[in-house]
Amino acid sequence: MMSFSLSPLVTPFPAIAAAKGASNSNEHPKFLPLNLQNGKSKDLVGICLRKAKSCSGTRRRFCCKSQLADFAAVTSAAYGVLLFSGGLFAFTKSGSKGSLFGGLTGAALMASAYFLMQASETKAIGEALGFGSAFLFSSVFGIRLVATRKLIPAGPLLGVSICALVVFASAYLQDSL
Repeated sequence: MMSFSLSPLVTPFPAIAAAKGASNSNEHPKFLPLNLQNGKSKDLVGICLRKAKSCSGTRRRFCCKSQLADFAAVTSAAYGVLLFSGGLFAFTKSGSKGSLFGGLTGAALMASAYFLMQASETKAIGEALGFGSAFLFSSVFGIRLVATRKLIPAGPLLGVSICALVVFASAYLQDSL
């Protein structure tokens, strides 16, 4: 039986870590401590999936090398498709033109964010657009949930919107630091 443990590791910026060089042979090159010139350390914490220690003596590490920010473009595409399909479904079921307009608007905003995230020059703009759009839709679905007191459809859409909001905020903050 294989068991895994989550343990926090220190994750610096790769360029600074490469300039510093590895000081200990036990440290993974991607997860080196970051020390600033004034003696204070500024460390970023990441999560690594590591195999629990076994009696065999060999030590293997299975590290997750992707950040939440790596999924920002995929999140914008999936969230845009979800908003469009939800608006189209509401229109066909109840004839709601507001839902159709909201779904089309959300899909257009997420498509714009997706295409802006593809180029490194406009990636921050795309992430900011995705964050603003997800914040807007989180607010709309939160207001609808409170006003109608019906869990469906505003509750799940609020949850998905908040998840997208977290991904876009993480991506924007990671790129701006």
